[in-house]
Amino acid sequence: MAEPESIPSPRQLGVTKIISPAGPSEADLLRTEELNKFLVDVGLYESKEESVKRMKVLSIIKQIVNVWVKQLTRVRGYTDKMVEDANVALYTFGSYRLGVHGPGTSIDTLCGGPSYVNRDEDFFFGLHNMLTEMVEVTELQPVPGTHVPVMKFKFDGISINLFYASICLLVVPRGLDMLDNSVLYNVDEPTTRSLNGCRYTDQILKLVPSVEHFRTTLRCIRFWAKQRGIYSNVTGFLGGVSWAIMVARVCQLNPNAIPSMLVSRFFKVYTQWQWPNPVMLCTLQENELGFVVWDPRKNPEDRTHCMPIITPAYPSMNSSYNVSTTTLGVITEQILFGNRICEDIELKKAEWHALFEPYMFFERYTNYLQIDIVASNTDDLREWKDWVESQIRQLTLMIERDTTGKLQCHPYPRAYSDPSKHCSHIAFFMGLMRKQSEVVIGEGQSQFDIRGTVDEFKHLVNMYMYWRPGMDVYVSHVRAKQIPVYVFSERLRASRKRDHDKGAKASTSSDV
Repeated sequence: MAEPESIPSPRQLGVTKIISPAGPSEADLLRTEELNKFLVDVGLYESKEESVKRMKVLSIIKQIVNVWVKQLTRVRGYTDKMVEDANVALYTFGSYRLGVHGPGTSIDTLCGGPSYVNRDEDFFFGLHNMLTEMVEVTELQPVPGTHVPVMKFKFDGISINLFYASICLLVVPRGLDMLDNSVLYNVDEPTTRSLNGCRYTDQILKLVPSVEHFRTTLRCIRFWAKQRGIYSNVTGFLGGVSWAIMVARVCQLNPNAIPSMLVSRFFKVYTQWQWPNPVMLCTLQENELGFVVWDPRKNPEDRTHCMPIITPAYPSMNSSYNVSTTTLGVITEQILFGNRICEDIELKKAEWHALFEPYMFFERYTNYLQIDIVASNTDDLREWKDWVESQIRQLTLMIERDTTGKLQCHPYPRAYSDPSKHCSHIAFFMGLMRKQSEVVIGEGQSQFDIRGTVDEFKHLVNMYMYWRPGMDVYVSHVRAKQIPVYVFSERLRASRKRDHDKGAKASTSSDV
């Protein structure tokens, strides 16, 4: 079945009938005004100057990649006419394209080039060397071996995540439609995943009844998810595309609602959602080019997904495949919290700031794992940290595997640094809790020995292809009172430091 080309009739947006056609009341209009003011006051919008600078930087990058591809075209022996016509299409996607980015946010940018320009030799070597010579480029970090290969850098202070896709065309036309399935012809899996970022971003914007209301609502939900510690695909929670699809679905179900209504209904809808029923914005397109499409009826692996949120462009895939049973439980708990606060806001028992109170992670558990990441210099630490962070989800699964699910792990998707260690150290933390259904019969059964599991994790991490001397990782068990003071805000540090100084040093046994 083909994807919808336009918004369906008002009686149905997406794959089911709408929940409510109701528009806003006076109270809804007032709450939306208050919400908008709150979002501005907390600094979620960039300045006009930064916005102009971003557009200027993107324009310069487009010039750079076009010079790069013309040079390659000449080196490959093509005619002068081919050199003249050689072109790279530049597309933004993610939060920038969706219009929900904030100050300092990276711009996800896809570089679509001709078929004779390849990713490994030309992009990660040739263009990388070209960027190295530019004084405007800092923190250049090629990441070729990931699920979606990317080159990260800052250009004149603006963070860029640059992806490359080799299109099966000798000349890439200006204005190439990324939603046309022909761009997927004869490309490999990494290229498909790179292209999909643009494809699902554009499709989401096509499938919502009001882009303006969608953007405000998504900006709000993204901020809430970050404050509550559940915004991170890499550690097993939800990333930007998953939150965007969930918000877009609520917009479809309530086509005439405005942001304050949509935020409230977001929590109401997902409090009642029966997982693993998937969140989908449109019907899935058939497998016409041979790519695997998410379908639990055909693919046994898809049946194991506990929180499927399906991308709306072919080939559709589950954007939340990293979510585990435990992280789904944490997400569900936070959605219930959001629903309670929104109910209070509607009853005038609370104000918007209550919804965005930071999650008190270090008050939640008695036991934690502290994962210290060290390297010889800032550049190595940036690269090493990204790798170790991408493996923390595996540690969560390993612990739950080795304790048969009796010890549950809550990874917290925020990195902390110890200022006394001169920018060569980053720490992550994971809350540990015995499964509530488990009953401790005797004192001797109150602990789990996970030293072997931690050793397995460290072995996995140290298999990093680009490991360099000085890169190391340490995992230790700490109790709540032993949490280092640098993770707390200034307001709490003084009192925590007093408690910390009284406590014993952290245990390294990994017994919980």
